[in-house]
Amino acid sequence: MVRSSDLSVALVTTPAIPTAVVAETTTWDAFQSRWKELLDEVWVFVRRSGLKAGRNVMLYKGDRPDVEVGVELQAPFAPAGRVVASSLPAGLTAMTIQRGPPSRAGLDEAHQAIRAWCVTSGHQLEGTRWEIYGHWPEDGDASEYEVEIHWLLRGD
Repeated sequence: MVRSSDLSVALVTTPAIPTAVVAETTTWDAFQSRWKELLDEVWVFVRRSGLKAGRNVMLYKGDRPDVEVGVELQAPFAPAGRVVASSLPAGLTAMTIQRGPPSRAGLDEAHQAIRAWCVTSGHQLEGTRWEIYGHWPEDGDASEYEVEIHWLLRGD
């Protein structure tokens, strides 16, 4: 791992991770108030379907944004309504972990740390990125909460 800002950035080869998501093209301003509604829609589906879900995920495709909001899954499922099967991409990523209570400022800093690290280390970002939200610590200690941030790198 290499330090960038106060965050460590590492190269990580990720497998494709199956997800159940609601996909939407929106604006960054609208997304700030929409993400929770999209995630709730997925969780209603997951619970009704009896699926075993993992962590919450947000996948961003490009700068528009085209987003997918949902959860990790371990088994295939039949899509219904706006909830569809997707996956987090496989490939080489630059990754960091934002620790502590989740906040937009903390996530923005983590994304910026990855972009800065890639510039200084000569890696090119493909543009696709995602966040994987950890489970809340059992003891309720928000300082132990973690969000993984990945940016897919261009293959040369």
